[in-house]
Formats: sequence, C-alpha cells, structure tokens
Amino acid sequence: MSVDIDALLERMTWEQKLLQLQIVWRPDEAEREALIRRGIGSTFWPPSAAETNAAQRIAVEETELGIPLLVGLDVIHGQFTIFPTPLAQAASFDPEVAALDARVSATEARSAGVTWTFSPMVDVTRDPRWGRVVEGFGEDVHLSAAFTAAKVAGYQTADLSAGDALAACLKHFVAYGAAEAGRDYNTTDVSGRRLRETYLETFRVGVEAAAATVMASFNSLNGHPMHANRALLTGVLKEEWGFDGVVVGDADGVAQLVNHGVAADERAAVVAAIEAGIDIVMGGSLLVDAHGAAFVTPDELSAARVDDAVRRVLRLKERLGLFDRPYVDAAEALTEATAEHRALSRSAAERCTVLLTNGGALPLPSTGRILLAGPYARSDDHLGTWVQHFASPVTETLADALAAELPGVDWEVVEGCGFFDATDASLAEAVERAAEADLVVVAAGEPSRISGEASSRADISLPEAQRRLIHALADAGARIVVVLATGRPLVVENWIERVDAVLCVWHLGSEAPAAIAATLSGRVNPGGRVPMTFPRAVGQVPIHHDHERTGRPPRTGGALLPETIAGFTGPNNTDDYYTSKFLDLPLGPRFTFGHGLSYTSFALDGFALSRSVIDARALADGIEAAVTVTNTGDRAGDDVVMLFVTDEVASVTQPVRRLRGFTRVTLAPGESTRVAFGIDGDDLSFWTDGDRRVLEPGEFTLTVGDGTTEHRLGLRLEEAA
Repeated sequence: MSVDIDALLERMTWEQKLLQLQIVWRPDEAEREALIRRGIGSTFWPPSAAETNAAQRIAVEETELGIPLLVGLDVIHGQFTIFPTPLAQAASFDPEVAALDARVSATEARSAGVTWTFSPMVDVTRDPRWGRVVEGFGEDVHLSAAFTAAKVAGYQTADLSAGDALAACLKHFVAYGAAEAGRDYNTTDVSGRRLRETYLETFRVGVEAAAATVMASFNSLNGHPMHANRALLTGVLKEEWGFDGVVVGDADGVAQLVNHGVAADERAAVVAAIEAGIDIVMGGSLLVDAHGAAFVTPDELSAARVDDAVRRVLRLKERLGLFDRPYVDAAEALTEATAEHRALSRSAAERCTVLLTNGGALPLPSTGRILLAGPYARSDDHLGTWVQHFASPVTETLADALAAELPGVDWEVVEGCGFFDATDASLAEAVERAAEADLVVVAAGEPSRISGEASSRADISLPEAQRRLIHALADAGARIVVVLATGRPLVVENWIERVDAVLCVWHLGSEAPAAIAATLSGRVNPGGRVPMTFPRAVGQVPIHHDHERTGRPPRTGGALLPETIAGFTGPNNTDDYYTSKFLDLPLGPRFTFGHGLSYTSFALDGFALSRSVIDARALADGIEAAVTVTNTGDRAGDDVVMLFVTDEVASVTQPVRRLRGFTRVTLAPGESTRVAFGIDGDDLSFWTDGDRRVLEPGEFTLTVGDGTTEHRLGLRLEEAA
C-alpha cells in the first residue's frame, strides 16, 4: 500500500518524531522491547527471524502509530556464508565478486528479518597501517568506485521491497581513510582538490547507484568533525548530489562531538549533528527517555530539519516495503550457510588470490613429500574481520584441504610456531621435518583479530615468530612456498628474497582452505592483482601508484624511473643525490598496485586508439583504446588488463598516472581476445582548487598493461572547433 508520509508526519508529536531518529547501540532484550513500545524507529537485529517478527509486531500492532522498524546489522562480507574480505574482493579486479557477496548476504540476512546493512565501506586509503583497509577496496579511486557500485546493486537489487534486498549504507563519509599516521579515529587534513579527486568520488558513485543510506565518519576533517559537518553532509551530499536517503551517525559518533571539543555537552552535540544533516543518531543518550521526556526541544533544534529527517526515515521504510510486509516467514528463514552458498563463496575466493612471486615451486607437484608448516596449517581463522558470532564456521583446515586436493603427496604437518610465539624446540622440529621433505609450504600471516576496526599497526611486518620460522627453514636449505593470509599489505622485505614463491590469500572466508588448496595445486590458476601497494618499509607510507609528480623525481641511468612498473627492485642512484627518494631503500615499492603473476603467460599486442587527435566537442562521442591479449602459455588462465591516463601538462600538478579502466579475461592456451576501453571527458578532466572540474586541451599518454607488460600511446586533445 502507499503510505501518506506527510499525513503520518502531521499526526506525530515532537517526541514521536525524535524516536524515529535514533538506533540504540546494542541494547539488551528488555531494553530493546521497552524502546520499541515507546516507538523507537530502528533497532539492531535481535538476532533471529522469530525475535525480529516479535519486535516488528510490537511496533506495528501495539504502538499508537504502528510504524515498522528498520532492522540494522553489520553484514560486511557475509551473514552466515562468509565471503572474502572486501580488500580480498578488490584483488579479484572483478566487481561481480562483490556483487555475488552482496546478493548472498542480502538473501540470507533479509530472510531472517534484517533490512539494513552498514556496508559497503567505500573509504579510499593509502596507508596499510590503518586496520580498516581490510574493509575497503584499496587505494585506487576508479577500482573502488566500480566495486562500490557493484556492491550497492547486489545488496539492493532493482527493488528494495523485494524479500531478498537490503538497504545499503555507504561508509564512512568522508576521508576516514586519510587518518594521520594510519591511526584509527584520528584526525584528517585534506585539501579541497584531494577531497574531490580521491575521497568523495566513491561516495558520489554510490549515491548515483541509488544507495539508500550513508554513514558519517568518526574523524574530523580540516578541523570539522564529520558528525557536525554541514558543508559536506548537507551541502555536498544532500544538496549538490541530490541524495534523498538517510544519513546515520556511527556508534556514539554524535556524543563524541564533545570529545572533539566542538560541543559543550551531549545535548549541544545532538543539536549540531542533526542540524548538520545526521538523520539517525546511533547510540548516545536517549532522545526520548523512559518517562517520555525529550532530550532536546523545538526551541533548541529546528522543527523543519527534524521533519526532513523523519520524512527520510519513513520514506526508506516505505521503499523497503515494511508498511506492507513488516514480517518475514520464520519457517523459511536461513540460519546457516547452505551448500549452494558455500559453493558461491568458494568460487569467489578462488578469484581473489594473488601470486606475488614464483621461482617455479608453484603449482605444487602431485607426488613427493611436502611439509606443511606455519600457524595457518591447522587454523580455522580464515573468516576475516567483521564476522558475527552466528556465522557458519570454516569446516576444514588447510591441512585437510591439501590432503584431499593432492592425495598423491606424502604430507606432514608441523606448525613450527604459533601466530605470535615460537620456541627453539618448535623451530628445530620444523627444520628436522623439512630435511626429509622435497618442499615446505609455510602457511603464515596476520590473524583476523589484528586487522579491522581499532587494529592499526605501527609495524606491519609478519609477526616475529613467523619470520623466525621462515628464516630457520631457509637457513637449513629448504625450498619454501609461503601462503600469506592477511588483512592488509605487509612489509615482507625481511624474508621474501629467501623463499621460492609467495601466494597472497588474504582472508578468504568460509571456503578458504579449499580455495587455497585448489590454487596451490594448479587446478585454479591465480589471476588476482594487488589492489593496494605493498611498501618496502613503513617509512614509505602513505604510498600509492597514482601519486602526484614532484619537481625532483628519482632517476636511474639518467632517465625518469618508472615508479609504477611492477617488480622494479633497482638500487638507489646515489650519484643523482638531490632527488625524491629514501637513502636506505631501493626505489619504489615491493609490489605496486596491479601486480600479480600467473601459472601461464600473456602477451599484449596491437594497442591502438580509434583517434589520436580529437577536439573537446568530439570527445563527447568517446575514443576507443583497444589491445589484443593472448595466452602464450600452456595453461588456461586469467589476465587483468588495465588502462591508465597521464595528463602531461596541466594547470594543476597531476598524478603520474590514473587508472581509468580494467577488465579481467579468461583465456585458454593460445587463445586471444580483444579488450577495448572507452575514453571520454571524465577520463581526461580533473578537479581544481576551486571545486571546479575542468577539461584542458593538451597532450595525454595512455598506457595499457597487465602488471608485467605495458604499452603507451599519445593522445592530443585540442580546443573545441
């Protein structure tokens, strides 16, 4: 049925309106029921279909207004079936992986009564010290924007009222990923141009994709805490972009305006936040207490602003179909991962691994003696961060999966160390067993608990116990393959030159062991790419492929160093002393954005543009950049083809390159395909300091590459005729 929102709003008292504007942070069962009976508008999932129906029944049938509840939950990369973490999904360079996660997550969560997920996190970040990099899509704006749109579409479908759709939430608005020193919740200071180019764009794309809600971020930006930043919450988000959905605060983020020093008390904080554009306050003091008294009055807070916020909340409930169908069929609700959903999770996981190095040890042989060592050998810690307690568990270990995948191998399993502890005796046992093996697989990495929210790390190297294990095995002459599970790019300089191969597997979710085993055996050919640069040392951070040019770039052999070419490991040219570099590091990162190897090989040929000279008016019709990709090896495999644009001369310093297109293709041995990208004014324009996007005539360089090979062509943009 159609709901007359204006008529409903007219019936509401001030207190009833305020109740629609709050979600209480994790109340107990008795408190939740009391809040619902008073008319609160939103709640966290109870968590079961039956309990959710009971809550909705109170709201709809036992309160004066009968307004259904928004039921929220952090469904980040799975409800019961856990998919790879978002950073791992980005490594697939295939947005369909994110869409698949969102579809399965929405199906499972909505069946049990959840209507609103606090996902996706679309913060672009260049600092791997920040723990929450695992929740986002990496360092690149274009890649992150594509995954943002895919995940929103997967959650919401074309009809939010469908029984398998969730309202998505773009978070955290904005520049949360630019936290100083990578320390979570820390302040940020970003120029207007950088804000537009890097941090706002993913949100703009998400709004364009019709995301239903947006969450404000904890940080202050240029001295203005985001929970009270009217210029951005209202001026840009709601007015400039026309966002008509709901803006929600983060957990206690409104109350924390007092800690920021911009509100004298929580009452002032609530007024400032709602006036700035927050529509739902998460946590903090109750806006209406147990006696029915309002926390703020119409004399303190604009009635028109409150009406606008309430209207947005009611409109979202209408779009979700809650006024018509507030209940779910508890008998049909999903409560655990199904075999079908596990299979989808596994297929996603198989697309997310990245082969960082390979001296020939991978894929593993199908016979012989192999030692499996390291803390991930028998661990079930594959789900990653932001997984709820009711998620279905990992049902096998990597040791189990490898034994099933390669039954002809004589496997021996000796961990040798824990995640953070090793003894001389445990290391000696691993070395002794390695002497009897043809190869050693070390399953190492970060446990999930040290990535994610509030998990910033000053030292982003592998924990010392695991480094000791690798060195002990290498000292004994073992041939080593490292399986690297992680929630962020790690510093690997201490040991990477001592091992034969490294497969980065991130945290791959419910079916991680099977997906890893299939990739190690060669049945699955790794095709992922690095979505976030691996630095050589923490001192290089922040580091990213699309950094701006400097007046004294590093040089080698008298030529500009191609810093963004994957795998460059040349030493510093100290003869060219006064250039931008570190004296104690080789130039460039260990693994740059887009790096990734395969068990087969590829060639790029015939790179061509449909036009090499064009004027601005004709550019509206676009230019095609195309290249032929050929699998030149003896295995089927995936290649990721990327298109970069460099603006050679502009009125504002530009990045050395910007990603403007990417495509992942699967090719049989000897097979070729043509990959084409469209280029238009958006790909050649940029933001100025005055919040204007401009398209300037001049020379551009277009680069096509796959992380190992690159080709370049020039393009001239002329004044409109």
